[in-house]
Amino acid sequence: MSTFHLHPDLQPLDERTALGQRLDQYRAIVAGAFLDLEWSAASTPLLPATDLTIAGIVRHLAWAEDRWFQGRLLGSAMPSPFNGPGADDPDQAMRLVPDDTSDSILGLYSSACARSRAAVASCRSLGAVAAVPSFGIGPVNLRWILVHMIEETARHAGHIDLLRDCLRSNG
Repeated sequence: MSTFHLHPDLQPLDERTALGQRLDQYRAIVAGAFLDLEWSAASTPLLPATDLTIAGIVRHLAWAEDRWFQGRLLGSAMPSPFNGPGADDPDQAMRLVPDDTSDSILGLYSSACARSRAAVASCRSLGAVAAVPSFGIGPVNLRWILVHMIEETARHAGHIDLLRDCLRSNG
């Protein structure tokens, strides 16, 4: 997992570096929380009020990476498996499919994060405007996407922590 960095610089050189490192920090937290789980634990709903699973959250985060950096920022077609009918639904992205495994989910997430880093690197500035409008209003910029993805990834890392707590208390 060398592409995930757990500790950002304490004195980043600039805003772009700070945002990228912070996003990578939360990506590392998500990947690390998923790495040591058996598939049965990662793919089982652990709370009675929701069908949320740890693997489903990681799958959703892969979708969010591709949606914001590929689909919105670059205006590119969504990569597989997020290019089929209904694939733009964030809830659909959390649903596991029969072919999913721990390795495939982690590979999906790692690949999406690598594509996202390449998309960021292709932009000259944080003010680069997304190719596709959002929210029926207009396009966001790279700065907005990075901040949003930090928030999205950190929030879901917290959900994974809670689900892992459920595993510990049940096991």
